[in-house]
Amino acid sequence: MAGYGDRAATFKRGLFAALLASVSALLAVAPARAQSFPTAPVKLICDSAPGSANDVTARILADRLSAIWNQQVVVVNAPGAGGAIAARMASAAAPDGYTLFMPVTSEFYALAGAPDVAPNLPLKLERDFKSVGFVNRQPLFMGASHKARFKTMGEMLALAKEKPGSIAYATTGRGRLTHLAMELLQSVANVKFEMVSYTGGAAQAMPDLTSGRVELVLEAYAGLAPAFRGDLVKGFGTTSMTRVKAFPDIPAIAETVPGFEVQAWGVLVAPLGTPDTLIAKINADLNKALADPGLIEKFAANGGETRAMTPAEMTAFVASEQAKMLPVLEKSMKTEP
Repeated sequence: MAGYGDRAATFKRGLFAALLASVSALLAVAPARAQSFPTAPVKLICDSAPGSANDVTARILADRLSAIWNQQVVVVNAPGAGGAIAARMASAAAPDGYTLFMPVTSEFYALAGAPDVAPNLPLKLERDFKSVGFVNRQPLFMGASHKARFKTMGEMLALAKEKPGSIAYATTGRGRLTHLAMELLQSVANVKFEMVSYTGGAAQAMPDLTSGRVELVLEAYAGLAPAFRGDLVKGFGTTSMTRVKAFPDIPAIAETVPGFEVQAWGVLVAPLGTPDTLIAKINADLNKALADPGLIEKFAANGGETRAMTPAEMTAFVASEQAKMLPVLEKSMKTEP
């Protein structure tokens, strides 16, 4: 008759075998679940207000992913706090792939400890989210009020130097890329502007721009497109190193301020804990969406371009951009013209 020790050993071996079988079964099921993803609508969190450039990009992407997945991808707008509200919402979501987040440059370039910058910014990949893939890259566009006191970039900078703080510009908020880009321009051109913040984006600023109370606005093209088409404001400059092919009549700021360049970009991330098999599936579908000629055409119409990246490549891209730009932005914010 087996003793208690033998029975206990047999029980432990059986329990271990059962646990091993359960783990093996789960590991086998995970890839299958990933391949069938999604079986329900997916939320895509956007950090900006409806009609903004980031919102337009998110909706273009959501439409294409909806077609690929045969499930609706719903854009959820969560503007405010420089993107911190959207980031907090996304990080608290279940890591099941059904909530994705499209952070843009501002959340990664926010200056830690700067006034009005939320404490959970700037974002750091691997610490805050899992990388999924790259979305697009595009310059910012500067629009000028038709009632502005200047006609060219050179005239505008001369006035800003002669009368520091007399030129007001519209931005989507302190710490956002539009604000940081203007801070950088002030630093390198040795001028001073007055910032006026509009959380609702360029659309909210239009009454002040058309009246001339605010003379400049900086935003990605999609956010300014209705104003440009309606001739509410005039295209005044771009933050690309050279003119954007689709907009040859809008000069690059670098033509007047040599070397000046700021690029906006967006990426796709998922909450920490999202399985790698699911990340791989979403990445593959994202890159399929980005290869669609219709999507490429819509991005190009807004001055944007995209390319496929693996999650690891996207992580390296963001780290490289942060290492390059954060010191420059920190220096510009500390420099008084």
